[in-house]
Amino acid sequence: MRRAHHLRLAVSIAILAISGVNVHAQESYPPPNDLPNPYRTVRNWAQLPDGRKWGSTSGVAIGPDGNIWSYERCGGNSCADSNLAPILEFDPSGKLLENFGAGLFILPHGIFADKDGNVWVTDGVGGMATSDDAGKHGKGHQIFKFSPDGKILMTLGKAGVPGNTRDTFNRPSALIVAPNGDLFVADGHGSPPNSMVNARIVKFSKDGKFIKEWGKPGTAPGEFNAPHTLAFDSKGRLFVGDRSNNRIQIFDQDGAFLAEWKQFGRPSGIFIDKDDTMYVADSESTDQPGYGYNPGCKRGIRIGSAKDGKVTSFIPDPEPKDASSAAEGVAVDRQGNVYGAEVGPMDLKKYVKK
Repeated sequence: MRRAHHLRLAVSIAILAISGVNVHAQESYPPPNDLPNPYRTVRNWAQLPDGRKWGSTSGVAIGPDGNIWSYERCGGNSCADSNLAPILEFDPSGKLLENFGAGLFILPHGIFADKDGNVWVTDGVGGMATSDDAGKHGKGHQIFKFSPDGKILMTLGKAGVPGNTRDTFNRPSALIVAPNGDLFVADGHGSPPNSMVNARIVKFSKDGKFIKEWGKPGTAPGEFNAPHTLAFDSKGRLFVGDRSNNRIQIFDQDGAFLAEWKQFGRPSGIFIDKDDTMYVADSESTDQPGYGYNPGCKRGIRIGSAKDGKVTSFIPDPEPKDASSAAEGVAVDRQGNVYGAEVGPMDLKKYVKK
């Protein structure tokens, strides 16, 4: 018995030592602003239909065929009373290939293209898009799964019904599909007046059955203030952009907290490629007290490693102004081109290596 106890103790110490090394290698530090920028900016590359202008967008995704998916909020910052189709597919040259989703959304927000080419879009009702998010329009607080040609394959949430149950959301920000098909939702992009404040991650099976949830409003590990974006690394760890807490939180797929990083700024968007290079879009950091307060941090896209947390380069905000500028959503294609979806400037910029 004594020998077995010593063996267990030795194993425990070894595990703690290994964990200590990992935590030390991935520790958080202040976000750097003076790193090299290896990219040049390409504007007006995506071709909209004649007479149509870009509205706000905060989402961009890359399909398995290399095409680029995004949306624009119907020429402004809301699709509540518009008959325009917000969801857009472009080839790498910027040619428009698909356009659908008319009449379904108030505020299209998170967008994700899965390995089968299907496109998932959340309706993150809010962002001052409309004065009444609680059902006035009979839509919102939902997530849609589309086929590549726009057929609705699945719907999560109840139209126009904010909630925190197993089948309702309150302004869902993002959805991501795990390699095994499980679905993870970042739920809680603020809340309508006099309603509950959601601040949670919700996990579903691939067919939309509730599995579990974790998180609540707060600043401690595993708590959130506007969970805004999701990404997986090559190990299957879930990276959550806990935006209003100015940090990324890392979890396993059962919700166990692993680490907290602040060196990538105030995370509106996260993209991790197959080599674990991580791109984090910060569209809100400001030195001024109030919303977006993150002193010493400039807006832009920080690029580094999901393995060790080191930030190595920085694409600065091309047009710093107002409450939101620079990219909010970010994605990277197979050629290494970076795409930034912008709310304030109402644009989808492309960044290519110099």
